[in-house]
Amino acid sequence: MQLSDILKPGAVKVIASATSKKRLFHDIGEMAESCYGFDPQSVVEALIERENLGPTGVGQGVALPHARLPDLEQVCGLFIRLDRPMDFDAVDRQPVDLVFALFAPEQAGADHLKALALVSRTLRDAATCIKLRANSEQATLHAILTERPSSQAA
Repeated sequence: MQLSDILKPGAVKVIASATSKKRLFHDIGEMAESCYGFDPQSVVEALIERENLGPTGVGQGVALPHARLPDLEQVCGLFIRLDRPMDFDAVDRQPVDLVFALFAPEQAGADHLKALALVSRTLRDAATCIKLRANSEQATLHAILTERPSSQAA
């Protein structure tokens, strides 16, 4: 599995500011509707439900909100770079500016975990994060995320 398998070029966006995690989830819902045809309210509800289990801010300015959705056939994702970092209840208490939302079918099993591990590995790479933070063009951000060899262990 590679990031290019789960991240469409149009599923990348820079958002000037998000005032709250809930507002960001609404932005993600709107993106999911325009990119993948998902019901935005279902996306928001699934993300909030997952977030209530524990924050998905993984540290170093990165958050990986994720949810399982009914009627989804394969794992897919959205990437957002925030111009202004926001509080995300991250494990290191640092504000978040790189957000990769991941959606999986309800019965995805190992594919969901492999995709989550792949995204996590990619965004743990300091050089990748520096490049993402230094760019705001949608195509450039997509290229940075998908250029990295990401087939190891996934």
